[in-house]
Amino acid sequence: MTGKDFFGKIASAYVWGNVIAILIVIALLCIGVKYGLDFYTHHGESIVVPNIVNMQFDEAEDKLDELGLTLVVSDTGYVKTLPPDCILEQTPVEGKRVKSDHVINVTVNSASAPRLVLPDVIDNGSFREVSSMLASMGFKLGEPQYIPGERDWIYGILVNGRKVAAGDRIPKDAKLVIQVGDGTRSAADTLSVNEEEQIEYEEVEEPDYEYELVEVPVDENGNEIVTNDPVTVPSVQQPSSTDKP
Repeated sequence: MTGKDFFGKIASAYVWGNVIAILIVIALLCIGVKYGLDFYTHHGESIVVPNIVNMQFDEAEDKLDELGLTLVVSDTGYVKTLPPDCILEQTPVEGKRVKSDHVINVTVNSASAPRLVLPDVIDNGSFREVSSMLASMGFKLGEPQYIPGERDWIYGILVNGRKVAAGDRIPKDAKLVIQVGDGTRSAADTLSVNEEEQIEYEEVEEPDYEYELVEVPVDENGNEIVTNDPVTVPSVQQPSSTDKP
């Protein structure tokens, strides 16, 4: 094949037609991808996020649904003064611009306060250690109650005037009153009974008895001879009031 024939084939209408068709297909694909992505991502479209804090969940869900946004509960909290299912927080916040079908994450108010498990701190640490631990866990602490005992040692915990133990589930908003030793006795002290408080017993004097000797007749073998005479019973002399010391 000569060079003239080769260049003649390249310049033929058939070859150029295929090249042009390929370029058109590539261009159409690029245009389709561009507009397809814009349509899928809602390019140029934005929605201002409304304020739904303090709204009831159902009300907030309806409002977002009208705007084309999706409401999802991501967490729960507890505010005693607000009703259950009330929106406490939202993300994104009010005023942010988002695309359609964007998810709005919210924190809703629980019907009751969450409960925390009380750790094993009673009779197991000092006031400073225990109070720091409980505060870091989210417990609310009231004023401590000082009782006789080793200084700063923990002897008990009260909730609403009732003693609680390790493992009890306590409402997060309840105040814990820690019973702390005031230093009036040391750890070496015992609860033995004071000798001065022991009960003293009086010695009971037995009454004096007086016996009367009675002669009993006997036979030659030493056996008692029974008679019809009355037997004299030993008399007991009761002590009179004048005989008492």
